[in-house]
Amino acid sequence: MAKFDYAKGRIVESLQFISDEMKEFETEYGNKTWQEYQEDKKIQKIMERTVENILTALIEVSGSVLTQEGIVVESYQDTLQKCAKLFKLTSEEEQNIGKLANIRNRLAHRYLNLKWQGINMYKTNCNLIKELLTFILKREENR
Repeated sequence: MAKFDYAKGRIVESLQFISDEMKEFETEYGNKTWQEYQEDKKIQKIMERTVENILTALIEVSGSVLTQEGIVVESYQDTLQKCAKLFKLTSEEEQNIGKLANIRNRLAHRYLNLKWQGINMYKTNCNLIKELLTFILKREENR
């Protein structure tokens, strides 16, 4: 089997993308209420797409890290959970970050009644995502 080697610097670039998107979301949309979200279709689309992009990139980066470590995964949820476990997050944090894969799927596949709940779950777990990103960045810096 050929050795997997993600393009040098790509993980760090992806981490920067995630970080930039998270900052923009927090600044521009983090305080939007259900009412504001519900009344403005453009805001809905931007919020949904931004969170989807963040979570998709997080899954990609996590999968790349796990592949480099030789860890096999079965799903997006498994990818996020095993990455959290690799960096010794708590069992509860592993479960919470794993659930974000389901949120990504809901947003990507446009499950209408669940989008706002997904955005709120993302907001609730922003600090956990930032913690995982920090661990991944430190790993990359030490490679």
